[in-house]
Amino acid sequence: MVHKSLVRVLAAVSTAVTVGALTGTGVGIADTDPAPPNSSTNTTTTSTTSTADQPANPANPAPMNASKIQTLVHDSPQQVTAIVYSASMDKLIPVTVLLPKDKSKPAPTLYLLNGAGGGEDSATWAAKTSYMQYFADKNVYVVTPIGGAFSYYTDWQKDDPVLGRNKWTTFLTKELPPLINKEFDTTGENAIAGISMAGTSVLNLAIAAPGLYKSVAAYSGCARTSDPLGLAYIRMVVGDRGHGNIVNMWGVPGGPGWVANDPYVNAGKLKGTKVYMTSGSGLPGPNDQLNAPLIDGDPVTLGNQILLGGVIEAAVNQCTEQMAQRMNELGVENKVMLRPTGTHSWAYWEQDLHDTWPMIAADLAKRPAGN
Repeated sequence: MVHKSLVRVLAAVSTAVTVGALTGTGVGIADTDPAPPNSSTNTTTTSTTSTADQPANPANPAPMNASKIQTLVHDSPQQVTAIVYSASMDKLIPVTVLLPKDKSKPAPTLYLLNGAGGGEDSATWAAKTSYMQYFADKNVYVVTPIGGAFSYYTDWQKDDPVLGRNKWTTFLTKELPPLINKEFDTTGENAIAGISMAGTSVLNLAIAAPGLYKSVAAYSGCARTSDPLGLAYIRMVVGDRGHGNIVNMWGVPGGPGWVANDPYVNAGKLKGTKVYMTSGSGLPGPNDQLNAPLIDGDPVTLGNQILLGGVIEAAVNQCTEQMAQRMNELGVENKVMLRPTGTHSWAYWEQDLHDTWPMIAADLAKRPAGN
């Protein structure tokens, strides 16, 4: 009964999104204000890094020959932006890379994905959190692609008239990792984390590329895609917000494409990867107050965050509980953190990143047997 009620409420939220009611910047679906990935560009260099000469590796599937890092933009001592040509999508993709504190030795890599806006709007890790300061004293490369709005970071079956060509599974699991590993002094050990839409995506990416990631962290993502609740959520993101056609993504809803991209159905394939998941209950919490930093005294933003963000988080909370039970039944190593309060908003995701990072860092520090 609760499940059906949430589906109906999400449908109502979709209507509100369509008519423009979701205007607050606190709710992490996607803002519409364009925001460049970097605030400054100090030095630009041309790179010849290509996937053509990368050796085969079980953790790095066979690379796409034509993909390459075309240019490196040195934004600051801590960050560079790699302009990457994706062969699968035939376009250039900016990828920000936070550099490790100690550059004298190899460091692991955390792929950190933005939400529905794909980093092309103002609802980003860079704009909504202090993640750069957080990672400034840590020995890890933090890699974030800018692009893929409303795409679910997946390989679409067909090009979409609005959202174009999306082959993000190919890009993120086959094209990009070998380029990052060659251009930067990495250990070859990877983890991946994402929020909201990308909270679903990171689970599917780990399923698609066994062995690529030591651990995966999903913050407020719905781990079900082929059931009515998951479908309602995807319609809201891809259709209502992105104006894309979900049939172009995975085919007719309920068909084999949707089942193949349902983390709940395919949870057993996550064995060997440590899974972290978080969500709030949807009830207002400490970051849902007028004096909260991202609310900044704006009652409209607060209202959107509590009402719409609360409904969305209640839905993903149910998905998360179901996924936790499923992983436990299948013996998938996991740690799921369910907050008693909290809406679908950035302040909670920043705390989730802080809470899970020490565990992710420990996973990345473990080297395979024999190494």
